[in-house]
Amino acid sequence: MRRFVILCATWGGTGFSPFASGTVGTLGAIPFYLALARLPLPLYLLSTVAFTLFACWVSGHAEVIFAEKDSGKIVIDEVAGYLVTMIGVPLSWQAVSIGFLLFRLFDIVKPQPARWFDRSVKNGYGVVLDDVAAGVYACTATHLILRFL
Repeated sequence: MRRFVILCATWGGTGFSPFASGTVGTLGAIPFYLALARLPLPLYLLSTVAFTLFACWVSGHAEVIFAEKDSGKIVIDEVAGYLVTMIGVPLSWQAVSIGFLLFRLFDIVKPQPARWFDRSVKNGYGVVLDDVAAGVYACTATHLILRFL
């Protein structure tokens, strides 16, 4: 079980990147998004919610294994945040790129309530929910930008 949690939490090892592990983890989320992107929207939403709950569980266990709160090695939260970013976004390389850049921006800046989740909610939920909040901002901005392109 320990290996499974580490493999999932680090998203196949991308969390062990010596630099910008969150960015590398988000890049690792793109193939997963592409696999889900052709699903009907209700099924995509259901998959994203289920994955987010799974990410919360994994993140909580990974914090114990790594003996660190919100360890930089845990990047499954970036995957969940990127999936939220891409909700309802039409599939194109432009959309994938814009969503990636905007998610990274909002994940780094952490506007409220993302900052509150990051600082106030402990355990796996705190690890993931700040990225979900950043994903909501990035999703909105991605849709707006794509509408004007």
